[in-house]
Formats: sequence, structure tokens, C-alpha cells
Amino acid sequence: MKYFLRRVAFYLFTAWAAITLNFFIPRMLPGDPVHSLINKFQGRLSTDAIKSLYVLFGLDKHTTIWQDYITYWQNLLHGDLGISFTYFPTPVSEILAQALPWTLALVGFSTIIGFVLGTLAGIGLGWRRGTWADNLLPIANFFSAIPYFWLGLIAISALAVTVQVFPASGGYDPATVPGWSWEFISGAIYHGTLPALTIIISSISGWILGMRNMMVTVSSEDYVTVAQAKGLPERKVMFGYAARNAVLPSISGFALSLGFIVGGTLVAEMVFSYPGIGYMLFQAIGSKDYPLMQGAFLVVTISVLVASMIADFVYAFLDPRTRVEG
Repeated sequence: MKYFLRRVAFYLFTAWAAITLNFFIPRMLPGDPVHSLINKFQGRLSTDAIKSLYVLFGLDKHTTIWQDYITYWQNLLHGDLGISFTYFPTPVSEILAQALPWTLALVGFSTIIGFVLGTLAGIGLGWRRGTWADNLLPIANFFSAIPYFWLGLIAISALAVTVQVFPASGGYDPATVPGWSWEFISGAIYHGTLPALTIIISSISGWILGMRNMMVTVSSEDYVTVAQAKGLPERKVMFGYAARNAVLPSISGFALSLGFIVGGTLVAEMVFSYPGIGYMLFQAIGSKDYPLMQGAFLVVTISVLVASMIADFVYAFLDPRTRVEG
């Protein structure tokens, strides 16, 4: 019990520190939303228009940064994430609610598929080490070394420009009306197939290599040798004894990956102009949209912390040796 209480206290402190940094870091960036709009309109704004924008965004108030920090916490505790400057006067919470399902559908689905396929392939390669299957390892190393944006650009060039099998950008056909109709859903699946494939290909290599190395280590343990000596079926020894213990580090990594799902694959959404959290965050940074940046960072931070805490508890439950009582 002490272990779990210590971990909860640690994550609460980490959440406070992350939220504090989330407030200060955007304000340390040079410029402000009004200057971003001035640059966008190439300076064609009058002095009165600029003053009106400062008043409209509430940036004309002469308050200290510490007063703003207290106000930020008060609003946050009431569930108020503020009003977006870029999409004024739309609340940040509404924008996040619109972008979140796209990221969860694309990155979540791709991460789960990549983990399952990579883990199963790693189990097979690790159990049958020294066979022809080891010839597949250089391919996995090759794809794990390729930067994601290169893989995405190659996929766009090959399958969206040259062959034109998939669309190069966007999350759905602009000609369709967003809703629960099959026309819109099928179009969203079609637009998300190419970025999903690139995410799976880029992530599956890491799961294969990690699981394969753990299987090689676990396969030489005494309990695996004893199980084989008892004459148990090979499949039962491989999955029930070796893989069951070798998968523990992968479970922790997978839990963290689930936490990062909410943040989306920023590069993926930028390359494919996919309307998720990552692409929205990229636009907010370019526009110096403090409330939107803070809201996006907050959602990402909380999701990663919750995923990390769950991974800690699951790992401690599966392997009691990790719990150090004191």
C-alpha cells in the first residue's frame, strides 16, 4: 500500500509541475497572437485594428504573470480552458473535443495493431533464433532507423502521387458532410489508411526487436528449461512460460504509447495534414495561441501521466519484485 501511495503522490507532484511549465513556456516564446495576425496579413492592419485585437483577446490588461498564473489555476479547476485566439470565439475545450476523436481513431488503432503484430513477430523470432527467420532482422533494423517524416513522404510520393491509390492529405472528403453516415465514415477510413500504414510500419520494428531480445534472454532461464524437460507442448512453453515473462517490459512501453496516443503522432499529422491534436497543436504554436497550446499540452500531459501510472501499477501487479516497501 505504501508503494502505491508514494506513486500517486509522485504523479500528483509531476502533474502540478507539468501544468506549471505548461503555463510559463508558451509565454516565454517571442511574439504574441496579435503580431502573428499582423504577419499573416502582411502588416495591412491599422493601429486602431491592432489595439482592438489586443482588447478582444484580453491582452491589454496590465496584470503580472503571477496573477495570470493564479487565474489560470482558478479557471482550470472550474474546467475552463479559455477561448482560442486562432478560432475566436470558440472555446478551447470545443476545439479539443473536435480534434481528439481523429487522433484516437488514427494513432490508437495504428498503435494497437503495431504492438500486437510486432510482439507476436518478436516472440516467434526470439524463440526460433539461429534459423532463417533471423534474416528478417536487418529489415526491421532498417525501418526502425528511418525517420518517420521520410517514411511518410515516401508513402505519399509512391501511393498518393505516382500511383494515386490514397489521398495525400486530409482526414475526409470535403465534399461529404461530417456525421455518422457510411459515406463519411468510409471516406475517413480511406483518408486515414495511408498515415495508419506508415505509423504501423515505423512502430512495428521497435516492438519486434525489443520482444525478440527479451525472448532470447528469457528462453535460457531455468524455468523454461524445466518446462521443456517435462515434455510440455512447444507452443505452451513459448507462450505460457517464455513470452509471459518476456512481455513485461513491452507492456510498460505499450501503456506509455497509449498515453502518447492523445498527443498524436505530431509529425504524422503534419505530413498528412490530418485534423488531429498534433496538427492542431502545430497550428496553435505558429499562431501563438496560448490558450489552445495550453489546452493541447494539458490533455497530452494528463494522458501520459495517467498511462504511466497505470503502467507502474500493472507492472507492480504482474511482477511484485518491483515493489520496494519501506
